[in-house]
Amino acid sequence: MTESKSIYVTKYSGEQVLFNSQSLKASLLKSGASNQQTEEVFNEILSLVYDGITTKKLYQLAFKLLKQQRNVFAARYSLKKGLRDLGPAGYYFEKWVGKLFDHYGYQTLTGQIVPGKAVTHEVDVIAQKGDQLHFVECKFRNTVDAKVSVTNPMYFLSRIKDLSDQPYNFFGSEVMLSNGWLVTNAYLTKDAISFANYYGIKVIAWDYPVNNSIKLRVDVGALYPITCLTTITAAEKNILLEKDCILVKDLIQNQSYLNFLDCSTNKQKKILKEAHELIASEQLIQSDNE
Repeated sequence: MTESKSIYVTKYSGEQVLFNSQSLKASLLKSGASNQQTEEVFNEILSLVYDGITTKKLYQLAFKLLKQQRNVFAARYSLKKGLRDLGPAGYYFEKWVGKLFDHYGYQTLTGQIVPGKAVTHEVDVIAQKGDQLHFVECKFRNTVDAKVSVTNPMYFLSRIKDLSDQPYNFFGSEVMLSNGWLVTNAYLTKDAISFANYYGIKVIAWDYPVNNSIKLRVDVGALYPITCLTTITAAEKNILLEKDCILVKDLIQNQSYLNFLDCSTNKQKKILKEAHELIASEQLIQSDNE
């Protein structure tokens, strides 16, 4: 590819957008690769990019080259896909969201049937800390460019109204509902954000809020889903998820999960090595770039 030639990338939707080389470089840097490693990967991708290349192919190319540098770089780069791999239905994404609230000191329950004033509701995640009780609606999407529209917070608002102004006792103390949260691994439309903010619905999306989005919370709290690991197969990921090993942290804290996998001791060591590096990746990045 030459800088003077316009190159277009084909998105999942079929839409074609101008290839943004600087955006690509920024995403490679966020993987934790050093400046030199990023330049090597970036320049090789530029030599292979062609007009009409799909976003999927571009991702696969970057993932492969980062993995050649270090497994942990590819794992961090694949976070968005790792969250999508918590599907296909989103059950494990709800479990992951429960872990997210656990990290912030909440007691949590998932998949609960809760009676409202008019009808009963299935609440994806219940989170309580002190007298603060939150009901969380999880909106899982397994396509690359998916957006959650304004109809979702509208519908959720009607549920919150039916569930409000009555006491609940989930963890040994009677409290009232404080807030509703809408959490998605996808993007939010502008109308969805405006509606949620106006009516006091807390929202977390892949890139929203800008300074407290899912992608930032994962890096800061090392809340990487087990599906980010590059040293295990898709089948092995499913086995671990079925055994309630949702986070990479879960595997580190309970290494007996590996006994459910039909793999050699050597492979188990590789899996744990990548897991430890991923959890400690912020420190690794700093030391590599010093």
